[in-house]
Amino acid sequence: MRRREFIMGFCVGSVWWFAARAEAKTYRLGLLGNRPIGESEERRKAIKEVLAENGFAEGRNFQYEARWGDALAENVEALRAAKVDVIITFGYPAAFAAKTLATEVPIVCSGAGDPVATGLAQSLAHPGGNLTGVTEIATELSAKRLEILKEAIPNLKTVAMLFNAADLAMTLRSRATEAAAKVLDVGVQTFGVREPSDFGNAFAEMTRSPPDAILMVSDTLTMLNRKRVMEFAESNRLPAIYEFGFLVRDGGLMSYGPNLPETGRRVGDLVVRILRGARAADLPLEQPTHLEFVVNLKTAKNIGFNFPPALLSRADEVIE
Repeated sequence: MRRREFIMGFCVGSVWWFAARAEAKTYRLGLLGNRPIGESEERRKAIKEVLAENGFAEGRNFQYEARWGDALAENVEALRAAKVDVIITFGYPAAFAAKTLATEVPIVCSGAGDPVATGLAQSLAHPGGNLTGVTEIATELSAKRLEILKEAIPNLKTVAMLFNAADLAMTLRSRATEAAAKVLDVGVQTFGVREPSDFGNAFAEMTRSPPDAILMVSDTLTMLNRKRVMEFAESNRLPAIYEFGFLVRDGGLMSYGPNLPETGRRVGDLVVRILRGARAADLPLEQPTHLEFVVNLKTAKNIGFNFPPALLSRADEVIE
């Protein structure tokens, strides 16, 4: 009897001891991107929620190490020095820098476009190396956005496409759009911007040779200058399509793309699995399952644009 009690006591004590050690460990999550991703951003909020739901609470056993800005190599080294357990990257340049310079740290990529096409991963099912994450099926969606523009504007002849020419993932999206344009018999004016001053040059060219619509490919550079794009589109009464719903809530006309809160939750789930012992290379790259079409009727009214009823009826969210 005493022996049984001793064994039971030993087992209970061991469980408590291991739990206490797990509770005592502070996990560190690195955040890396060209621009700051604020705590209120939809993906980051969703990531934090998933981590908390799984016992990783900031200030108790978990902390963030955020490094933002174009000095990506320096920022990766800073995250390595901080001994982070996982790095979440936002955008292709950050994912490339992390994969290249932090080969011993698990990486979960977000917003990196198509990781297979850009060479970040070997395949969706077996990414290899130290990287996994959520792919945006970006090239396919770029073509779909052009189809939506064609449906919204039946006599569409020319689309002006703004993209960051210094970002491989964005360049691939522009090529996919150009390929789809040939099928749809639509001309594409490509404006590859590399810095803020290039937007003025692009707008001047659009003024000289007006397109029928604008398609903005979203990355750090274009999103930081999104208000300029929206203001130009509105002042010139040009319909424009974007990639994410928050850009339409911010004043854009329409968008089609992944639901960012869902993306964030899936990124958070991958981080949890890695913190619990999974290898990034063994976790398949995930694809978005919830694509949303968002329209802004207030912006439509401002530019004198009427959505075809059949297209409007398919909207997941209508802003009035």
